[in-house]
Amino acid sequence: MYSVHQPWDPLKVCVVGRSYPPEFYSWIKVPHVRSLFERIAQETEEDFLKIISTLESFGVRVMRPDIYDLSPDLDQKLLIPPMTPRDTMIMVGDVFYKNFRSILPETYQNVCDTSWPECVSWAEFDQLPRNIQQECYSIYQFDKIRRMDHMHIQYQSILDDIAGQGNTIKQSQDFINGAELSRIGRDLYFGTQNYFMDQTKLKQFVSQEFPKYRTHVVNTGGHSDGTYCPVCPGLIISLGDVPTYADTYPGWEVVYLPGQSWDQVEPFTNLKKKNGGKWWIPGFEYDQSVIDTVETWLTNWVGYVEETVFDVNMLVIDPKNVMVFNYNQQVFDALARYGITPHVVPFRHRYFWDGGIHCVTLDLDREGQQNDYFPSRS
Repeated sequence: MYSVHQPWDPLKVCVVGRSYPPEFYSWIKVPHVRSLFERIAQETEEDFLKIISTLESFGVRVMRPDIYDLSPDLDQKLLIPPMTPRDTMIMVGDVFYKNFRSILPETYQNVCDTSWPECVSWAEFDQLPRNIQQECYSIYQFDKIRRMDHMHIQYQSILDDIAGQGNTIKQSQDFINGAELSRIGRDLYFGTQNYFMDQTKLKQFVSQEFPKYRTHVVNTGGHSDGTYCPVCPGLIISLGDVPTYADTYPGWEVVYLPGQSWDQVEPFTNLKKKNGGKWWIPGFEYDQSVIDTVETWLTNWVGYVEETVFDVNMLVIDPKNVMVFNYNQQVFDALARYGITPHVVPFRHRYFWDGGIHCVTLDLDREGQQNDYFPSRS
């Protein structure tokens, strides 16, 4: 049975994301834009393979999601490839949580009006007249259902593997995922999706959902793995000063990296004026054809890159090794003090995909049992 209790225990099984191949972008009519996205696809896979080879060199078994549909429907926003598995799933102890679901046939029957043809599968639903499909989408949020079903199919083989190990798989709320939850033995730390989230309700829910753990809420205002990283017992790498560290991680050293990454990406501020800070492809800040392509068809793909500083987004392989996307002297000096070796792997288009090494991977199984790092707590 798979299990994960602490993020620094030796990694045994890991999911690595996947993007669409170059041929997916044949629908783009502007030649230089199509060529750009074909290159992004090729280089993204090359970088994924480098991540995989590094993991396998440490004896980690790697699994990947599937790509099953290369016929984009340009009447709708294009469905996102399975780039960042951690955003929607997490293993907590030996229970696997996911916040997407397979859509059962009866769901279609329930939401489709009796005057419409009975839609019991996506294949049949896709045969409906376009105006009826659009009415379904607008009234019943079929677009959201469509994305959830698409995601389930992409990860079906991985879910089957997890179930085959004997793990329980649970449908979860969208804030229970690997990007917003830190597992530190008996303590679970939940980040907030935004700074205005009702922390009292969040705390009540997670306390009921995880009664065998001590649960905490940290007001990260977004994915916590873009805000801080517990690298090993006693050390946190943090983007900025989070006042609650003294309470949530008492006695631990916190190394702060205030704004260091953004000193290196000044051209992003030019594009920010046009796309609200959601994505960045260096060198194409003023290319309106590229901007129009992303903003028209790929808005479901991009996140909010401005909230992610990749220097704090790390994947711990074992107590002495960690994977990172770029060199940062302050980080590397801190790791050296704890006897940890950083391994830099490339991910050339992370500012487009809005994903760090922690985001594009998901640990399914690590050695070790649950520890209590704060035994004085009740």
